[in-house]
Amino acid sequence: MQDRYDAKEIEPRWQDHWAKNDLFRAGTRPGAPKKYVLAMLPYPSGEMHMGHARVYSITDVLARYARKRGFDVLHPFGWDSFGLPAENAAIKEGVHPAIRTPKNIQSFKQDVISLGISVDWSTEIATSDPAYYRWNQWFFLRMLERGLVYRRRAKVNFCPSCNTVLANEQVEEGRCWRCGSVVVEREIPEWAFRITAYADKLLEGLQRIDWPERVVAMQRNWIGRSDGLEIEFPLKGKKGTAFRVFTTRADTIFGATYVAAAPDHPLVREMAPAAKKAELQAFAEKVRRAAKEVGEGAQAAEKEGIDTGIRAKNPFTGKEVPVWVANFVLSGYGTGAVMAVPAHDQRDHEFALKYGLPITPVVRPETEADGSAGGRAEAAGRSIGGDSEPARDKAYTDYGVLFDSGEFTGMPSEQARLAIAAEAQRRGIGQPAVNYHLRDWGVSRQRYWGTPIPIVYCPKDDPEGKGIPVPDSQLPVRLPDIDVKEVLTGMGEPPLAKVASWVNTTCPICGGPARREAETMDTFVDSTWYWARYLDPHNSREPFSREQADRWMPIDVYVGGPEHAVLHLLYFRFWTKVMQELGLCSVDEPAQKLVTQGIVKGRDGEKMSKSKGNVVSPREIISEYGADTARLFILFAAPAEKDMDWSDEQVQGQHRFLGRIWRLIHGSLPKIAGVSGANGTADELRRRTHKTILRVTQQLERLQFNTAISSLMELSNAATDWTGDAASLRECLEVLVQLLAPFAPHISSELWRELGRSDELSLRHWPEADPALVVDDAYQIAVQVNGKLRGEVQVAATANDSEIRETASRDPKVAGYLQGKTIKKVVVIPKRLVNFVVA
Repeated sequence: MQDRYDAKEIEPRWQDHWAKNDLFRAGTRPGAPKKYVLAMLPYPSGEMHMGHARVYSITDVLARYARKRGFDVLHPFGWDSFGLPAENAAIKEGVHPAIRTPKNIQSFKQDVISLGISVDWSTEIATSDPAYYRWNQWFFLRMLERGLVYRRRAKVNFCPSCNTVLANEQVEEGRCWRCGSVVVEREIPEWAFRITAYADKLLEGLQRIDWPERVVAMQRNWIGRSDGLEIEFPLKGKKGTAFRVFTTRADTIFGATYVAAAPDHPLVREMAPAAKKAELQAFAEKVRRAAKEVGEGAQAAEKEGIDTGIRAKNPFTGKEVPVWVANFVLSGYGTGAVMAVPAHDQRDHEFALKYGLPITPVVRPETEADGSAGGRAEAAGRSIGGDSEPARDKAYTDYGVLFDSGEFTGMPSEQARLAIAAEAQRRGIGQPAVNYHLRDWGVSRQRYWGTPIPIVYCPKDDPEGKGIPVPDSQLPVRLPDIDVKEVLTGMGEPPLAKVASWVNTTCPICGGPARREAETMDTFVDSTWYWARYLDPHNSREPFSREQADRWMPIDVYVGGPEHAVLHLLYFRFWTKVMQELGLCSVDEPAQKLVTQGIVKGRDGEKMSKSKGNVVSPREIISEYGADTARLFILFAAPAEKDMDWSDEQVQGQHRFLGRIWRLIHGSLPKIAGVSGANGTADELRRRTHKTILRVTQQLERLQFNTAISSLMELSNAATDWTGDAASLRECLEVLVQLLAPFAPHISSELWRELGRSDELSLRHWPEADPALVVDDAYQIAVQVNGKLRGEVQVAATANDSEIRETASRDPKVAGYLQGKTIKKVVVIPKRLVNFVVA
């Protein structure tokens, strides 16, 4: 027994104990309901940063809590070990990625272990392992067979000086990161995944998952389904030639006063007057550069454009309208041209004001009673009383009633949209259309440190260069060993193309000379399905078995940063739908619940960054205070989804809190010696203890870690002040240690032993509140599944229907009946029952 809390002595000892006894291995409770808790796959940079520590502390609390609730828990770990950072480091320092990466993994892994994360290390994977990326190649070939992979031409960043393609991250303010040369755009062939074929499925799936609304909104907007009309605006003096525009507001077509086209629209290049072509080309290049530098943010930039000199005709008014190129129109979206209605679209309105273009209102609110021209115009966003009257700064963008719209005048917008679309279709100048913002996923990368694309080119059997798939029996296509200084120069052709012994191969069809595809896959491919490989990481026959998929899928709680909302989180949803169609699994959504944690700010209140010198390393905190202190601070400082500010004072405060608990229990041991537990007396401390069980349980279910820790602080204060029954004190202290265990597992395990308990605290069942002692705070409610009684759960007296449902569904017994089922309806009768109707 130690008199002083010494984290440096306690924590490594318990970490060794957990490892030697393999306590966190999944699959050891085959009859229990499962719980799959996962942190997003990290890149092994060599040292865990505080953001990582926050994510892993969150998942570890959930995993440890679920084990104690009786679940069979899968809490795996692995490494996103391919990628550009390792390759760039190799270019600069001459160290092969295959040498650097394992060292980084080992260093990072030790950081994870030192934080006390309860990982099942038997599941460990690294995406740079051929045993893993073999299955990337296998998926590529299966998707090629289904028409979901194809070859296309794509625009890329190219450095003429280095004679190489650059990733967007390697372009800094329009210049090459390596030599500073101006980057130009080139068109080259690439491989792409047809993710657009799943656009509607990806939208529909968002309705069935418990993800933060902002992530759902970002994905919905990124997919960007728009139902509308494609209609022709014929060119003046060019019979049979027209700009085909897309609009979702056909009801406003009588107010279309100009056409806005993408700067690289082919008709602009072809039809613009010769005197305009140089100016238009320069503008297109300017817009391209801006898009490369700020990405999607370019759409929020100041609206700019140029009059092309081309004139078209509004097909419904017959009036001539100018054609402009504008930086807010994308060539890859819809038709690459839009009809601009400045009276009823704010973006068009701002553009029209800037360049003096006409603004013609044609829709007014339905509540406009008098229908006067002045009232109509004001509602539309611009006075029409004459040049002396100023323009308003807003367009009227809502639906309403049409006016000055020919035969459609007086129609509500919704009716007019359909009627005008039908008329355009009758005339043969338009048709209904659905457009998406989502684009197919280009996956070719001119890099070395990635998954080789399993394709060869044979001049005899593949004269058109479409590519011949490598047979499954030849997988994996391994990366060749290379001389880093000769191959990874950052210049010239793709690195793999320089390795003659590798790139020159034989055709799988004729056996003659052939050439391998020299590009590698985007590393986002690695992270689309890694979570499924964790289920069966040593399977050499298939990516994972259907048996394991049926047992563990989907992920129950997935934790990571919101910055991944429209890349990783979209791609891994797409991949899961493909896996379902391949018969590998029954689910089509990978994660039921997503938790997006906030960032950790430095001591100066800014986001931690090496360049700002405000980084606090987890190693630093663990070395000085211990892992339990680091975990408590991270979990207490702010709710999981909120940003948190670093505070040395709060770190020290959590360390003092653990010291107080240590002294409390050690100081109480003489008082509770020989006392086995509570004697049934309903005294104040027992009531406080059981109310804390109830409160912390509810707070954990709601991921309210900070308030749960506050509840534990309050209970420890109550125990410190207690002078009454020793049996009540023992019960309180044992409960306190059990409730603390998910948050601070090392000190809790040590104190559990000090209290004379020999069983494994990490696996001990979570304490349950005695209903008689929390009668004012909670009640028991019956839980049915399809009308049959399946259990009882304790819910807070203040719980609403949603909270009752959540509490009931997370009970291990009930979860077992719900596992693998689709919940169609939930009936909640407060204080009586909750019934899950499942199929």
